[in-house]
Amino acid sequence: MVTNSILNQYKNLPGGNGGQRKKIHPYKFTLWVGIGSIIMMFAGFTSAYIVKREQPGWIGFSMPVIFWYSTAVMVLSSVLMQVALSAFKNRDMGKYRNLIGGTTALGILFVVLQIIGYWQLNKLGVKVEGSGGGVFFIIIFGLHALHVLGGIIALMVLFFRTVSNRVRNYNAVPVEVAATYWHFVDVLWVYLFVFFLIIQ
Repeated sequence: MVTNSILNQYKNLPGGNGGQRKKIHPYKFTLWVGIGSIIMMFAGFTSAYIVKREQPGWIGFSMPVIFWYSTAVMVLSSVLMQVALSAFKNRDMGKYRNLIGGTTALGILFVVLQIIGYWQLNKLGVKVEGSGGGVFFIIIFGLHALHVLGGIIALMVLFFRTVSNRVRNYNAVPVEVAATYWHFVDVLWVYLFVFFLIIQ
């Protein structure tokens, strides 16, 4: 009897066989693996930029002012995304729907501003088929914009779920995954923006 009592107490401990171990959701695990891969890719590009700029014949460039505006838009969208997640967890679906819609709209605006920035660089003679810092800038920011588009698609799916007539699903995991990814592309953009401001 004493032995059984001790075993039962052990199983009820957090580290015991009977304790519930908090496991990361498969979607979240997959997301973090993907984020790790993306970080390594962009780290490789920025490292290559640092190495290349020391070579003879390197051509610098000036960053258009519009990228300051796109940075502000991206940061604001990240704030809205976090508030939207909080609204979802509180089951304030009307507020959540509006915030997700606003985040999606800002994400689209960000991409539009990036395209305008590309056109401005193009007019200054900075082209993908050229050479120098501007080319790295276009390629790196273009890849980032593609990742933002992926986030926009996810946000649009979440938004359309809020206006569908199906049964409400209050599972927060998809929203948490989307929020984490959106914050990531926001932080990644700020890093790239500051990187080019300092080192261009």
